[in-house]
Order: sequence, then C-alpha cells, then structure tokens
Amino acid sequence: MNPNDKALEVTSEIGKLKTVLLHKPGQELENLIPDYMERLLFDDIPYLKIAREEHDSFANILRDNGVEVLYLEELAAESIKDNNKRQEIIEEFLDESGIESLYARSAIKEYFNDLDNQQLINKMMAGIRKTEIKNIKSSSLIDMVHSKYPFITDPMPNLYFTRDPFATIGSGITLNHMRTDTRNREAVFAKYIFENHPRFKDKKVPIWFDRDETSSLEGGDELVLSDKVVAIGISERTDPVSIEKFAKKIFNSDQPFETVLAFDIPKKRAFMHLDTVFTMVDYDKFTIHPEIEGPLIVFSIRKGKEKNQLDIVKEEATLEEVLKKYLKIDKVTLIRCAGGDYIDAAREQWNDGSNTLAISPGEVVVYERNYVTNKILKEHGIKIHEMPSAELSRGRGGPRCMSMPLIRESLRK
Repeated sequence: MNPNDKALEVTSEIGKLKTVLLHKPGQELENLIPDYMERLLFDDIPYLKIAREEHDSFANILRDNGVEVLYLEELAAESIKDNNKRQEIIEEFLDESGIESLYARSAIKEYFNDLDNQQLINKMMAGIRKTEIKNIKSSSLIDMVHSKYPFITDPMPNLYFTRDPFATIGSGITLNHMRTDTRNREAVFAKYIFENHPRFKDKKVPIWFDRDETSSLEGGDELVLSDKVVAIGISERTDPVSIEKFAKKIFNSDQPFETVLAFDIPKKRAFMHLDTVFTMVDYDKFTIHPEIEGPLIVFSIRKGKEKNQLDIVKEEATLEEVLKKYLKIDKVTLIRCAGGDYIDAAREQWNDGSNTLAISPGEVVVYERNYVTNKILKEHGIKIHEMPSAELSRGRGGPRCMSMPLIRESLRK
C-alpha cells in the first residue's frame, strides 16, 4: 500500500470494491446453545463447518473479482504486537465483558498468558467456557451468584457481520456504540485496529461517531448513496439522536457530504437494519422490501446556517422522488424483494433477499437461496454472483451484513 494513499475511501455503495474486511466464523458459533440464543441475538445455531465453507466461497467470489480481502481477526492480532497494547486490550475486554470479580480477572489473565496474539483474539471472540479455567475460586459472591451460567465471558457469534461495529464513510469511520451489550464488545477490535495497526495508525483516520456515546448507531443502518448523500436508518438498532450527532460531525469536516437521509423503518426483528430492507445495486436501482414502502418516512438533514445547527425536513414525497431529488438522477427503479409477493417476499426477506453487496455498479453478491428475488434482479439487468447460504443465513444477515468495505473506487473518476 502506497503510504500516500488513503487508508479508507468509500463515497458510494456501488463503486468498484477494492478492499473489504471480513470475519470468518469461528468457535464462537460452537458456543451457541438454545438456552442463551436470545441473549446472543440468534434464532438458530449454524453448523460451523459448513458456515466456514460458505464464507470461504464468499471470500473467493470477492477475490476472483479483484477485491483485496482482509480479516478482522488477523488485523486485530497484528494490532497488539506491542505488549502494552496487548495488556490494554485484555483489560478493556474484561471490562466490556463485565468481569468484576478479582479472582476471575486474575485467572483469565493467567489463562491468556499462555496464548499468542492470534490465539488471544480468537479466544476473546469465541468466549470462555467455565470448564476451560479450573482455578477460579468460588469465594466471591459474584462468582457464586453466577455459578450456573456456563460461560466466564460470552461468545461473539455476530462478529461475522462485520458491517455493524463500524462503518466506513468517506475517508473516516463511525466507531459504533451498539444497541446491546452482547454486540457492543465487538467494536473493541475495530478501535485497536484503527489506533494501532501499521496500515492505519499513521493515517489519523477521522471518527464521525465514537463508541463512548450513550446512544446507539449500527453499520447496517448506514448507506453511502453518493459522495453527497448518506442514508441512515432510524431502526431497532439506531437512535435518531445518533444520526444528528453524526450529521453535525461530518458536515463540519472536510468531507463532501451535504445531505443525510434518515429512513424511519419499522422496529421489528426482520427489519433490524436499513440494509435488510433497502440496498443500492446500480446508479438508479435499489432493492427494497415492499412492506416498508407504506409506513416509510424519510427526513432530509442538511447543514444549518449556524455552526452545529441542522436543517431537518420531513420529505412529503415518494421514496422514488426523494432519491431522484438528492441523487440527481432522472429515474429510480425499486426492485421489490420476491417481486412483492406476500409469501415469497416474507420468506426471502427473512433470509436477506434485499441484502446485497455491490462489487461494482450493477454487479452484486447475493445468497443463492433467494432464487425468486435473484431472478428478478437478473431481469433488471443486474449481474449476480450467488453464494451458498444454508448455514450463514441462520444468523439473519446477508452479503452486505457480512462485509465492511474499506476502499471503493470513486464513481466520479
């Protein structure tokens, strides 16, 4: 990487994808059990062996199309080569995991001492079973009260959805405060990567929203529609106040963005993020789940006359008209999940039929199981790359959810 190149650059959803961050599912999926799936935000338990094979197929589709694939777990391990940073991330991980017992903290640190950096990161992600550490004394009330819970630290099974803990917007990121404690720990890895990894640490990556905020913002709700327009979902996982904080920060930066479109979507599990119901696949084409069209409300946010003031307008127009207005295009085509059929759309939406990853304009990666929607995409001239998805889809996230673009080519080049 040329030292003069930007470490990050994303000014659209569809510019040719150059570099992407993934996380290959690991032992954290083996620590999912029925009694605690709801706590860990899962509806089912993927079979790890097949999930990893499917994920490799996804990565290979990207590589075969000229995309540099980086892995979260590898970058995180490379970010703590300095022993002081290694100790810092251990302390922060224990804090984020709610480990208050001094006995437990001491025993975990001793356990971590025998692990190299990659093993350490993998174990943090996988979670620690009580059976793995034998020398935690049960003389603490904290330890005794939680004695029946099988984990010392919870697994992080949602990590293969790398889209959410942070989001690349322009040449900076939002380092996100996640809605749930279960997922909020995931952003620790991104923090250490951007602060310490050789690829990023000297680039002074700007932060548009930081994880120490008290309101929540998640990457699945953040879409970069153009170098002028960012769309953010007001959703089950993202608060309106977070959108305002982000808008004020980015409008007072050197970035080219002029408008934030806030999409108020239904607050339900199937529509947890904006990108589960709406993605951009070409200059003028978008996937959409038909159920959001009726209740969808869009607010436009622009920089006000005074510093840190925002001009917020409730748009009194259809979604097509709003997109045409702000993207400055003559026509908008909304490609409805499963063609809008009630039964097919509900089924394919549950398996992320509207969640596509564009690798260039008009070219996307999709789950092969959503065959009705995929046929319709092809009928609209979209080139699709179908990936296997029997196990990965059990986590309720699609190809966009599983990828965090770091660099895309500018559409204006």
